[in-house]
Amino acid sequence: MRQLVLKVHSRCNLACDHCYVYRHADQRWRERPRLIAPDTVAQVARRLGEHLARHRLDRVRVVLHGGEPLLAGPAVLDRTIHTLRAALPPGALLDVGVQTNGVLLDEEFLALCHRHDIDVGVSLDGDQAANDRHRRYPDGRGSFADVAAALRLLARPEHRSRWAGLLCTIDLANDPLRVYESLLAFAPPRLDLLLPHGNWTTPPPRRRPGGAETPYGDWLVAVFDRWYSTTPRRTGIRLFESLIALVLGGRSGTRALGFAEPDIMTIETDGTIEGTDTLKTTDDASMRTGLDVFRHSFEEALRHPSLAGRPTGPEALAAECRACPVLSACGGGLYAHRFRAGAGFAHPSVYCPDLYRLIRHVQRVVATDVDALRRRALSTQQRR
Repeated sequence: MRQLVLKVHSRCNLACDHCYVYRHADQRWRERPRLIAPDTVAQVARRLGEHLARHRLDRVRVVLHGGEPLLAGPAVLDRTIHTLRAALPPGALLDVGVQTNGVLLDEEFLALCHRHDIDVGVSLDGDQAANDRHRRYPDGRGSFADVAAALRLLARPEHRSRWAGLLCTIDLANDPLRVYESLLAFAPPRLDLLLPHGNWTTPPPRRRPGGAETPYGDWLVAVFDRWYSTTPRRTGIRLFESLIALVLGGRSGTRALGFAEPDIMTIETDGTIEGTDTLKTTDDASMRTGLDVFRHSFEEALRHPSLAGRPTGPEALAAECRACPVLSACGGGLYAHRFRAGAGFAHPSVYCPDLYRLIRHVQRVVATDVDALRRRALSTQQRR
């Protein structure tokens, strides 16, 4: 386990209608404490220290998450990080990130981020019209203006080193290039473009399970072409960079592509141990382990089928995936997107045609450029 998602607050100050925590099958957030207790943090820290010592790991990443983690307040977050760091073996490093909707981000929180070297990821879906289509306050007001103010603060020279990037959930109702350019206006160091969560039982918007149309693939291809053709590139996009790496025989930087081993564990505010958070979108059982930090070690948790104990690699995929020409790049897509009620996860991604469209396009573009580089290198050699 190399990354721990720690839920420090289980509620949110926004009511986004596409949220995977509150708007999908798993509704156990209603039963959990709003705020993580100090003794729960202390027990998480002990388990984390044990795990690093056992595996002789010199670094681990903890992402403070929610709900909205900034609702916990600077004092709680400060105490949490101190507790975690104090429990690590000598010489081990704790990398800390926070994923926030941004509306509470201010100078006080940023001072905390500088003090603890916390990387800040902010969620934003585009310009005001695009973002406020889904990311709204409970009273229906859009959140764009408040998030934009926070991003302008985060982009200041004195704070920019703490900015990890923007996370954008794709909506086909939003023009892809307009979304991309509106996000670039904030000069983010990196973008994450996420497919909205869905599966074969609860398909994502305008994704007909089994249909051959590729609306999400087309959306992503439009952004890829604009991003790839711009020199120098104005930001990194994890999905595209990972895909290029995979096409060239490298490794993926996202679990949405390739065959990354599951190495993420989620700890809820009550100390419950769960797997990757996106499984909340499948049913109310896929996340359940029956384990918690008070009674179980991380070693026990990692053997559970919803964590590192789950089947991985081509053998865990459907037969049509194993026979697919883009298997090495796709890897079956995000695990949660393969789910079908009553039949588990041994299916292609519900986004299969979209992923195929995107991957084939990137393969062609990269192959053309690689061939051009080879011809240029050969020509240079011949001139010598």
